[in-house]
Amino acid sequence: MNCRQPELIIFDFDGTLADTLADIAGAVNSILASYGLPVFEIDRYRLMVGNGFSALVAAVLPHERARDQVFKDEFQRLALQEYERRCLDRTKPYPGMREALSTLAGRGIRLAILSNKPDHLLKYMAAALFPDIPFVAVWGNANSRPRKPDPAAALEICRQNDIAPEDTALVGDSGVDMQTARAAGMIPVGVLYGYRDRQELAGAGAEFLVQTPLEIPALFGIG
Repeated sequence: MNCRQPELIIFDFDGTLADTLADIAGAVNSILASYGLPVFEIDRYRLMVGNGFSALVAAVLPHERARDQVFKDEFQRLALQEYERRCLDRTKPYPGMREALSTLAGRGIRLAILSNKPDHLLKYMAAALFPDIPFVAVWGNANSRPRKPDPAAALEICRQNDIAPEDTALVGDSGVDMQTARAAGMIPVGVLYGYRDRQELAGAGAEFLVQTPLEIPALFGIG
């Protein structure tokens, strides 16, 4: 089933545009190990990413450590520092993603990124991985705007580009992304190649699901 062609597509980053899991897991596990705390298999991180770095830290720390705000803040600082150091070691765009983005941009569709990843890190990684893609916005988690699933940032991207939410698609791999799209009145498109499953995406309101990056332009009738 095809969807009408939007004027703007807002993409999530981790698990949607790029596979970042190994570097996130490696960085956080490194700091866990330095404190003698249990580490996690990479696959466990699939359910822990997507809500911002502070939520990730809260998820990996033992309960008694997570309640210690001083320790939690220091752990987060060190983990983020370690992730900044290695964030592009193993991270790559999903196969076909650069081609899909180029195809969409070539048809005049405006493209943006909205992530709960720290803003400075998102901008650095997006520029490194997608240097030729003319994103109209690359927005991560910053103090000046609320995190997804709050729709405010997605709606502001629409406003700045003079595009109605109903003419915008939001593409992501998690329930948080689908909730954001629904709350903003946008077309919710879930990707099945990312970190969450069909059940989560459908349960959160995905209207369309794609198996690969190259199915994204095809969904909108673009070959």
